[in-house]
Amino acid sequence: MSNTDIKEVVKEKYGQAALRVKTGGSASCCGTDSADNSGCGCGDPITANLYDSSQAGQIPEEALLASLGCGNPTALAQLNAGETVLDLGSGGGIDVLLSAKRVGPTGKAYGLDMTDEMLALANENKRKAGAANVEFLKGEIEHIPLPDNSVDVIISNCVINLSADKDRVLKEAFRVLKPGGRFAVSDVVTRGEMLPEIRQSVLLWVGCVAGALEENEYRSKLAAAGFDQIDVEPTRIYRAEDAREFLSGQGIDMDAIAPQVDGKFMSAFVRAVKPNSAKACCGPTCCN
Repeated sequence: MSNTDIKEVVKEKYGQAALRVKTGGSASCCGTDSADNSGCGCGDPITANLYDSSQAGQIPEEALLASLGCGNPTALAQLNAGETVLDLGSGGGIDVLLSAKRVGPTGKAYGLDMTDEMLALANENKRKAGAANVEFLKGEIEHIPLPDNSVDVIISNCVINLSADKDRVLKEAFRVLKPGGRFAVSDVVTRGEMLPEIRQSVLLWVGCVAGALEENEYRSKLAAAGFDQIDVEPTRIYRAEDAREFLSGQGIDMDAIAPQVDGKFMSAFVRAVKPNSAKACCGPTCCN
């Protein structure tokens, strides 16, 4: 698919997810209350049980129900009072609202989303939470509507894998981060090589939309964008059994392919830092 087609598929899927929450259901595309759950298996081990009861108690229930993440960046990211945080692909606002509590009244938490329905849900959750230090922005993660060097921490929860132009996303993240700023996202990544048809089938299940990077490719793209101190830490490694129901429904012999998929798909916490200073001078005239 073209970049535009992928964007429209993502926008439609997440818009429908927001509407399901508004009518009392769960956003999970893998939920049993969804009539459009092609590409998803039920009993989803990816999006389940990411937030503990203490976190869930801090936010409106609709924010939790709207979560389609694969991790919990707010539990793993270092957030300090007074900092500015940006959540790429903020959905119903769960990670923005939790971050806002961490940075306190002197800090600021932005959420960026391109889906009108999710933005409406997020702003309703902001109102219910009484969060004065939160702002939701409409836009695309490939074109962040914030100035250069304006954000201390970028978080994201299983959204960068949905972008068709990840290089652009990472360059934009680097641009808006302050020197010394931190990139701290949860995302779906893959490990090692596998047959293209198997990769495609399993990636449709993992997060419902194909597009996850191989972990070393993720590191390379972050480095190319200018980041250093790059680390990819697995948080959930998916076993062959996790995908059995979905893949069996696709006519794939799970027993035959299990060795090729077991442990090769994972949720991970991806960390990186924007260097504090420009590159050192490398000759009579300094390099650009």
